[in-house]
Amino acid sequence: MELTPITTPLREFKGHKEGIMAVAVLPDKQRMVTGSWDKTVRLWDLNTGFVLEKMERHRNVVLRLAVSRDGQLIASGDMDGKVILWHGETGEFARIITAHSKSIYSLEFSPDGTVLATSGYDDRMMNLWNTKNCEQQGDPIDCGSHVTCARYSPSGKLLAIATNKNIQIYNPGTRERVASFRAQIYTWSLAWTPDGTRLLTGGSVLDYTICEWDTTTWKQVGDPWTGYWNNINAIAVHPTGTLVASTSYGNHVHLWRLSDRQTIAIFECSFTPLCVTFSVDGNHILSGGEDDMISEWAIPHPKAFRACFVQILAITRARGACIDGHLSTAEELLTQDINTDDNNHTSYAHRSFVMARQNDWDYAIQDAIKSISIQPSLTGYISKGIALCGKGRILDARAAFDVASMYTDQDPQILHFLLLIKVIALFNADQQDEANLLFKELFSGCPNADILGCCVVQAYLRVQLGIKAFDGARYEEAADHFTAVLDSSALSSSSPIHFMYEDLVVLFGWNLKSLWLIAHQKRCHALLRAGKLQDAVKAYQYMMDNIDEATKASCVEWSNGNAPFLTRGDAALAASDYDKAIALYSAVIELNSASDAVFANRSIAKLGKMLWEDALRDAQKVTELNPSSHVGYQLTHAALRGAQRYDRAIEAFKIMLSKLDDSPEARMQDLRQQYVHPSEAEDAIQRAVWIELEYAPIRLLNTSTGLLCDRAAQINAFKMTAKYKELLSFTTKHSDLEMNRIKEGVAMYFRRVMLSHRWEEKEALLHDIQGKDVRELRGIGGIAKLQSFCQVARDAGYRWAWMDTCCIDKRSNTELQESVNSMFVWYRHSALTIVYLCDVPPSSQLGALARSVWNERGWTFQEFVAPKVVIFYRKDWSLYLDDRSPNHKESPAIMKELEDATGIDSRTLVTFRPGMSGAREKLQWASKRVTTVQEDVAYALFGVFGITLPVIYGEKKQNALGRLLQEIVARSGEITVLDWIGKPSEFNSCLPAHITSYTTPPRTLSPLSEEHIHTQVSSLRQTVSASLASKFYDQLEQLRAPRFSNCRLHLPCISFRVAEVRRRRGLAQETPITYRIKADGLHDLLITTEETLVQFSRARPIQQTFLLVRPWDRHLLGVPDFAEQSDFADDTESIGDWTEPGSPIDDSDELPGDSPVKEEPGSRTLRLMVRLGQPFDAFLLAQQRIGEYKRVASDYNIIAQVKDIASVDNMDVGTVEIL
Repeated sequence: MELTPITTPLREFKGHKEGIMAVAVLPDKQRMVTGSWDKTVRLWDLNTGFVLEKMERHRNVVLRLAVSRDGQLIASGDMDGKVILWHGETGEFARIITAHSKSIYSLEFSPDGTVLATSGYDDRMMNLWNTKNCEQQGDPIDCGSHVTCARYSPSGKLLAIATNKNIQIYNPGTRERVASFRAQIYTWSLAWTPDGTRLLTGGSVLDYTICEWDTTTWKQVGDPWTGYWNNINAIAVHPTGTLVASTSYGNHVHLWRLSDRQTIAIFECSFTPLCVTFSVDGNHILSGGEDDMISEWAIPHPKAFRACFVQILAITRARGACIDGHLSTAEELLTQDINTDDNNHTSYAHRSFVMARQNDWDYAIQDAIKSISIQPSLTGYISKGIALCGKGRILDARAAFDVASMYTDQDPQILHFLLLIKVIALFNADQQDEANLLFKELFSGCPNADILGCCVVQAYLRVQLGIKAFDGARYEEAADHFTAVLDSSALSSSSPIHFMYEDLVVLFGWNLKSLWLIAHQKRCHALLRAGKLQDAVKAYQYMMDNIDEATKASCVEWSNGNAPFLTRGDAALAASDYDKAIALYSAVIELNSASDAVFANRSIAKLGKMLWEDALRDAQKVTELNPSSHVGYQLTHAALRGAQRYDRAIEAFKIMLSKLDDSPEARMQDLRQQYVHPSEAEDAIQRAVWIELEYAPIRLLNTSTGLLCDRAAQINAFKMTAKYKELLSFTTKHSDLEMNRIKEGVAMYFRRVMLSHRWEEKEALLHDIQGKDVRELRGIGGIAKLQSFCQVARDAGYRWAWMDTCCIDKRSNTELQESVNSMFVWYRHSALTIVYLCDVPPSSQLGALARSVWNERGWTFQEFVAPKVVIFYRKDWSLYLDDRSPNHKESPAIMKELEDATGIDSRTLVTFRPGMSGAREKLQWASKRVTTVQEDVAYALFGVFGITLPVIYGEKKQNALGRLLQEIVARSGEITVLDWIGKPSEFNSCLPAHITSYTTPPRTLSPLSEEHIHTQVSSLRQTVSASLASKFYDQLEQLRAPRFSNCRLHLPCISFRVAEVRRRRGLAQETPITYRIKADGLHDLLITTEETLVQFSRARPIQQTFLLVRPWDRHLLGVPDFAEQSDFADDTESIGDWTEPGSPIDDSDELPGDSPVKEEPGSRTLRLMVRLGQPFDAFLLAQQRIGEYKRVASDYNIIAQVKDIASVDNMDVGTVEIL
């Protein structure tokens, strides 16, 4: 059908002196800007048609114009290659850019307004400019041919460039060309559809067509649009994306329908139109050209183009107020119309719509009825139906809508739209079932259905259902509704439905422009509340990826204010749900507007996941965003520390402290007080090192380097390790200084392995290895042993090792003294002691350990009982019995073998504690062991008894042993040490010459029964004077403990004067000699000794006095001895889990410290006398000088017994001095 051109424009805008080359409208709908051959740019008021501003800065023809999407900037380009930026609000000059050397052929703002794209004639380049500073942004895009036009896609993600050879599509961010194709012979103009799915190209030079291209495949859609016979100067697309306007030489503006590419209107101009655009509301076309003016053309509204119900609140100020949500203004304007013409039925109907929008249903019904009473009409009955639905009068509302259909002139488009209004009204009245049923019938059964309109209504109603489900905490249901909306073909981020269905905005206040964004945001909320985090994040990222920068900017407030991701991210972080927190914070950061706090929180979450490098990047971003804050450096320190990059971590921590120091805030100063400077941490670590090394050997072998290290070298090696730097970087607060982390870290580093072995013929000595790598030495003899020992220690994960042959400087008396006295403590604090059995062959079986010479050596006793962890190795350094348990002290088989070999209970071997307790038994254990150096028999026991004495090699065995035993007696008062058989020591006659004198275990007596004691006590009450017994008890109670002074023993005892000594008949040369002894108050007894005694009797007395004495044992008193509760163990042991047992010589019937028992008067004294009546071990003393005695050694125990326990006058209580 041939179209009749429209020749009369609605209005003409005149003022330019010459032809108009460019036109653009501003988004406020109120203004227009034009550029002309007369070198001016003019800003127009669209309502009045007047020029608001004449902008005169160009010196040549203005060829191109562009307006930013927010209307804040206007750009104009001229034939000299100059581009001028103007303020959009005022038209005032802003900046000038020398963009190209020749004419500006293309001018285009990016959708977010931050970039201005320009091209010039003949330079083949597309330049991108930063609109804030007008500096070129990156390198130009080299297009290779003359650029004629360039247009950003609606999303801003693509830039289409037309050249004289082809069309080129670029990613403007990366400058990457994503597509290239041939369009017309010479493409002159470009335009995108609002949804970005189509690109239109206009040709020239013998190819006067418009081509349509699918932007997903870059394939041509359908046939070219024909109808021109000259160059296509400009193309514009309607805001709805349904219409296209184009200009060409030939004085015509064509209006095309995009759906079928048909011309639906032609506007005839008086001269050639050179530019064209649509008004913002899409109701008009503005064209300009060689006629020196802008013509405004009304767009015809065919049924296929626009929802036809334009009669509703036609284009008036009241309609605009309704669209903008200014309902009180709309009501006021309509009331003014009614006051002007009281019979204006349309104004009453329109005011009814406004009152319904305000939920004032009674007034809405009143106005609707008034409208119908004046003149029944379609708008009147629609307003009545809507008002009655709002009031809940559904039957009446149905009737009103039915009558309304009579006023549609049977136009199917209007009738269809009426039914859609009915669906919405019923839905709003909670008649959802009826509304849905009507909608389904309308959608599927109506041959003339407006499919897009149906989709829009369905989408909006589903959004309402989603909101209702969300408010009811049915989050998955809500998410399904919102997802269905977003899956609708009617909805997209750039969908122009707000133009096409503006009447729904007028009637119901629908926000169609933001419907897509609202559905997305609501879906994100619903998915989050439903616990579908990953789906929520994907939905959010999809939304952000598919909206333009301007819309993103509108989301910033939503994201930072009531942001579901941010608030839930904080909650997830607080709950240590780090994966969830990271995902949520990442979604916030996708906005590119996240604060340093968001990056900080994501860094914390990544630290929780031990994603050190990722956490570090976020921490650095925090510092970049807020360089004055300490937080970024604090997180950097934590991330670097986790990544074990300790040097950088410490530097970051120092910067953090400086930031706190520089802060004037009191809160920051208080926070600073919690932290310690690394120098303070160094001091704390140094203190822990010295405490740890207090119980370590002076020299240690470094198993990693093979070098022997003194204390200084050990500490320096530690400071070079990652462990030291780790401790330094982790010790940041005062509370850290008191924590076990430092102590444990230091202890772990300085763990050491001690070697216990029998010295062989050739051992590695200090001078053999000092300053050398033992690993590189020739592996023979002791060196091979040392190398194997270090290798085993290193393989077990220990850095330090100690071997007595080469780790002591025996030339230094001071070092030797310290080593001998500290040996037990060193072994006690070893992490592991390796016992090397040089005489136990490989693959030996159980029993080989017991036969090893290692069991006979003096030093190896303490080397085994002191450490807590011991492992035995055979000659070839294989595990004894192939026992791979971590501690052979926990091996029942090995410990049973040692128990049998040593005679020491296996539990004692494992739980041995040094000290004076059980001194006689410890001496017995050591009595069978031998040492190469005679003094070592005593020195090897210093640690066993927790004694520190001078080491005097050359003093001889008796003196060394005497000093040891003297110290034991002096410190503990332990008289069992005097219980021995053999030769007396030159040191003191009460001490043995050899430790083998303790081989015989001490004699023990069976305890008295309580019945026997009770009988004896009853008998004594009849025969003993109470006062005499009490006096005797008091004398014994006042006796002091035995003590040594200048090798003299001051021994508290009960003494019995010897009255007769006679040699038993036998061989004259017989040794030892047996003597019969008679003493006052004792039964006669025999003693055997190698000494020759002077015989005497009462009839033949001599001047020399002999005594039989009973060393006094305070346990016989039956009262607590608090001295026993002292800790005789070494200083490094805790006594919290053990107590010293009583003296082995104690044969009393009560234990010290028993709960007190009610006794008769004198009972305790008499009980003591009963105990004294038991046989006892006696010493025979021979007077040397007045008050001085010497013990006569015996080959057997001297067993004595009181004749009559009631004769206390025969018992002399006192202290004797023994040489």
